[in-house]
Amino acid sequence: MQQVYIYDALRTPFGRLGGGLAGVRPDDLAATVITKLFERYPNLDRNAIDDVVFGNANGAGEENRNVARMATLLAGLPTSIPGVTVNRLCGSSLDAAFHGSYSIGSGDNQLVITGGTESMSRAPYVMPKPERAYPAGNSQMVSTTLGWRLINPDMPKAWTVSLGEATEQLVEKYEVSRDRQDQYAALSHQRANAAWEAGHYDNLVVPIDEVTRDETIRPETTVDTLSGLRTVFRQENGTVTAGNASSMNDGAGVVLMGSEQAATTLGADPLVRVVSRGVAANEPQYFGEAPVPAANLALERAGITWDQIGAIELNEAFAAQVLVNLDSWGIALDDERVNAWGGAIALGHPLGASGSRVLGTLARRLKAENRRWGLAALCVGVGQGVAMVVENEDATE
Repeated sequence: MQQVYIYDALRTPFGRLGGGLAGVRPDDLAATVITKLFERYPNLDRNAIDDVVFGNANGAGEENRNVARMATLLAGLPTSIPGVTVNRLCGSSLDAAFHGSYSIGSGDNQLVITGGTESMSRAPYVMPKPERAYPAGNSQMVSTTLGWRLINPDMPKAWTVSLGEATEQLVEKYEVSRDRQDQYAALSHQRANAAWEAGHYDNLVVPIDEVTRDETIRPETTVDTLSGLRTVFRQENGTVTAGNASSMNDGAGVVLMGSEQAATTLGADPLVRVVSRGVAANEPQYFGEAPVPAANLALERAGITWDQIGAIELNEAFAAQVLVNLDSWGIALDDERVNAWGGAIALGHPLGASGSRVLGTLARRLKAENRRWGLAALCVGVGQGVAMVVENEDATE
């Protein structure tokens, strides 16, 4: 088996729903980050890319017909370079990195572009196709922006509740207070704004047109302002609000992965080494729990413990989900290892692109903070979790 390395990572700013990126197709978002990646390596022969693997959670709109392949063509890559799209919902682009690492580790490939793209603004409405011609009744349009759609009637109703209601059930199960959720959400905005101001995203984010920064960061956010927001999914005894949950967004990202020999091809040193992966699943309504067993499995496979982890990038679908995960790992709400440059509550969560953001940020953080071991993890709708452990071999900690 070959060692697998991450050489580079970049992404678009994440646009808010209906915001500055709403006019950009998801395949164009993907093509843009691929193009920007090659601008960093002007001497790289594009034929050196063995494969392109992209994640996408929707697949029902303009990203149909295998958006990875569409993006390579739109980016002007040689038609001989293949592309494949994977879907593990919110974990799709981290799963794309899994697939890239598998192919490199096996020796089949040497250099692979992985990533993900999502336009929640442009997600289409769909309708079921009639089973016979000229049906007499009406047909209902269904939004594909987020969550369940066209549900199989044999699926247990307990599994098909909304993501927000599922999180309220998680809150009940683990007794997560509204105040702790708001504390964490405020911290996410403060950290994200501070990271932008400090220049941490300068080498990670490439502007698109007039959009130069993640659009949903609110640096003025405090626990007091969040505490005044109304709950969304439960009016009585609810805790989940628009302020302590991630938003709906548009964006794309790439992670360049390769073998040790790829350093010569690129003329660049790697950022981190891919060490291990973990995937887990549980009851769909408790999807927020799933990063716990996934991460535990990845750490076990890496042969390290939580005390050795120096940086954690955990996707913030909901503040409650993050707190359940951290509590399970024995990690404090304000632990500086966790999402030190902000998370999805502030930065945004364009489903299929979030895994590449999490992984790319982790690689850059390990270098910037001189930390050795890092963990990237995401919860996934319908009850799954994904996690990856990486190592900064140059760390002196």
